[in-house]
Amino acid sequence: MNMLGWQRSALGQLINTQKGYAFKSGWYCNTGRRVVKVSNFTADSIDSTGLICIPESIAADYMKYELQVGDVIVQTVGSWPNNPASVVGKCVRTPQVAAGSLLNQNAVKLSPLVGLNRQFLFYLLKGDGFKSYIIGTAQGAASQAAITLDAVRGYEFYLPPLPVQQRIAGILSSYDELIENSQRRIKILENMARGLYREWFVHFRFPGHENLTCVASALGEIPEGWAVKKLGDLITYSRRATKPGPHLNERRYVPIDCLPQKSLALLEARPTEEAQSSLQLFEKGDILFGAMRPYFHKVAVAPFAGVTRTTCFVLKPVRPEWHAFATMSAFDEATVAYATAHSQGATIPYAVWDGSLSEMPLVLPPTEILQQFEAVVSPMLSRLAQSFFALGNLRRTRDLLLPRLLSGQIKIETT
Repeated sequence: MNMLGWQRSALGQLINTQKGYAFKSGWYCNTGRRVVKVSNFTADSIDSTGLICIPESIAADYMKYELQVGDVIVQTVGSWPNNPASVVGKCVRTPQVAAGSLLNQNAVKLSPLVGLNRQFLFYLLKGDGFKSYIIGTAQGAASQAAITLDAVRGYEFYLPPLPVQQRIAGILSSYDELIENSQRRIKILENMARGLYREWFVHFRFPGHENLTCVASALGEIPEGWAVKKLGDLITYSRRATKPGPHLNERRYVPIDCLPQKSLALLEARPTEEAQSSLQLFEKGDILFGAMRPYFHKVAVAPFAGVTRTTCFVLKPVRPEWHAFATMSAFDEATVAYATAHSQGATIPYAVWDGSLSEMPLVLPPTEILQQFEAVVSPMLSRLAQSFFALGNLRRTRDLLLPRLLSGQIKIETT
């Protein structure tokens, strides 16, 4: 190891802390100053879509809770490690799109003092050392855990000299930048596919539409030669129940919380050993549709054969040549809205396929239009599936480097 100049330090000596505020639910509105909750946290960042707001007139008294780009935040109330998506002690940093938002309760912002690089602080708290330590201090019931500020401040570690901190942060940031660039390309592809779907099949501005007339239908006027069908005529719900066992060793596990939010590209999976009961199989190319609210907007195309819980619908197009159209139909806002409006269950609303979501009406174009759409959009969906593996490789490389850099196992040149 090369730890010359590294000093044993307590985190509390190197940071200031600012806990989030418990904003009143009666203040929430659709416009104004945005508020970040821990439910908006992603693996490393903040999802700015759907943030609640409070009026600017009220927010003016709480600006000390304002977040700036790059702020490091730790979740102080959450789940135990068996649910990584909301685990207590999770560390994220504020992206540009969430700058200016106010931090809600159950989280704390850590601001580094002189001698501690902010990016290094973020990666320090992403390391296994902090994760293990903070979980060891957590208290609470089986369904919820909490950590204290004293516990966060009490974390001890070896602090390298500032130039080494900056170099470590730079190496890891380069991987995060590649990951972010890949995610932006994914979003562009998804927006293109979504835009084409709505342009062709919602607004009926498909190639050659200028030469067609419209006729009356149960859904209003539609192009002549098109037909009103049900979602179940286009897509089938594949129920392939299974149980945990050695036969699943070659499959990866995708629980509902691993489905991406408003994205078709599956960006996360877990070891099959974590899978428990109520499982079903899916194959490469299947459509995974979150069947419990608030997961109806979670839809992904499976890039591999895997296993999921029955809280997902595993959907297949009735005909292979309909795959792109079927996928974009499941991903469309109209399907999400229909699933929400026709959900059942008071405490935990859930979607029902047979006799409910399968009955959603839609307009089915002629075969030649479907074939044209397949030719244009299918390559986009293939590239989205490939992104899972590309992003996975980047994340694995970064995660392999992180502990070795933080422990001094890798020699860092600073000149």
